Amino acid sequence: MNPIRTFQQHTPKLHPRVFVDPSSVVIGDVELGEDSSVWPMVVIRGDMHRIRIGKRTSVQDGAVLHITHAGPFNADGWPLTIGDDVTIGHGAMLHGCTLGNRILVGIGATILDGAIVEDEVVIGAGTLVPPGKRLESGFMYMGAPARQARPLSEKERQFFQYSANNYVKLKDQHIAALGQ
Repeated sequence: MNPIRTFQQHTPKLHPRVFVDPSSVVIGDVELGEDSSVWPMVVIRGDMHRIRIGKRTSVQDGAVLHITHAGPFNADGWPLTIGDDVTIGHGAMLHGCTLGNRILVGIGATILDGAIVEDEVVIGAGTLVPPGKRLESGFMYMGAPARQARPLSEKERQFFQYSANNYVKLKDQHIAALGQ
C-alpha cells in the first residue's frame, strides 16, 4: 500500500527532496518541507485538520502526529505545525501543538493540544507537555508535566543544526538505496 494517502480530497504535499519510509503512512492535509524525513512506522494523520512540517525536520521511527478537529468542544480545533530543523525522537506523540524551529523532541515525549514550543528547545525523553503549555526558547524541559530544567548550553544549541544536517544526509542515502 502507498504510504501517501489522499483523504477527503486532501492529498499530502511533499517537497521532491522528502523521504517517507514505505512502512509509514502520511494521510490527508499534510505538507512536508524540503529535505524532511519520515522514518519507519510513523503515522502522520491530517484527516480532520492540517499538519505542516518545515524544512530539514526528521520524524523518527514510531512517532505519531495528529490533530484535533473543529467541533462543539473546540470551535477551531488544533492543527499541528512544526518548524524547520526539528528532530522528533522515536515514539514521540505530537497532537495539535505548535513547534518552532531548532527543537529536539526526546524519545517517547508527548506534546498535547494547544501547547506551544518556542525556537531552540530541548524536550527530554518521556516528557509530557500538557495542553496549552508554552515552553520558552533556550531551555531544556523534562518531566511529567514538563518543567524548565535549565538553560541550554552553546554546544546544545549547535546540536540542532548538526542533527538536522545529519538526517538530511541519511535520508539522501536511503533515497538512493531505494531508488526513489
